[in-house]
Amino acid sequence: MDTPFSTLIRTASHEQHTEAETSSFMGDLLGGRLAVDAYARYTEQLWFVYKALEDGAEALRDDPVAGPFIQPELFRTAALEQDLAHLRGTGWRAGVSPLPATVAYAERVAECARDWPAGYVAHHYTRYLGDLSGGQIIRDKAERTWGFARKGDGVRFYVFDAISNPAAFKRTYRELLDGVNADDLEKQRIVDECKRAFAFNSAVFHELGGEFPLSA
Repeated sequence: MDTPFSTLIRTASHEQHTEAETSSFMGDLLGGRLAVDAYARYTEQLWFVYKALEDGAEALRDDPVAGPFIQPELFRTAALEQDLAHLRGTGWRAGVSPLPATVAYAERVAECARDWPAGYVAHHYTRYLGDLSGGQIIRDKAERTWGFARKGDGVRFYVFDAISNPAAFKRTYRELLDGVNADDLEKQRIVDECKRAFAFNSAVFHELGGEFPLSA
């Protein structure tokens, strides 16, 4: 492939990425038209997905394909748990539940972590690079809409304290993608899995939209 893989994976998944970003639920959330409960419910779904991502990470640390991407400074599960304790109270674990789309998403992430490290890279990319980029828009909107302290409880998921220069980190991450230990056929499979990851996200947003339809 003459095109850098990081460029290929971004452009090939652009349509699916846009579809996920422009869901009615996310539009209503970012538009400040939903109550904080909708934001908390979304945060619950993220927790299930990141548990799958990060529970499978340790076993991949020495893998030639996925290993270079396992970087603890990215891990989000602990921050999500802080946010959920703030949003739902100290007993939050007893009340959270995954949507059917979230179950399918988390199961696919766990399957890739277990059986297909290159597929795990696709899910790693779609989640973490999105958090470092568009996720910051969600943080800002959440702080303004529901009064969370800036980068404090409720939005800690979006705060990467261990990454001092997000722009430089993203450049380095894209270099990792460009050098991924995979042949062209496997790279195409990674691109396809990336599209699938965005489809999972869209399905989660669709089901959240069903739970939180915008009132007339």
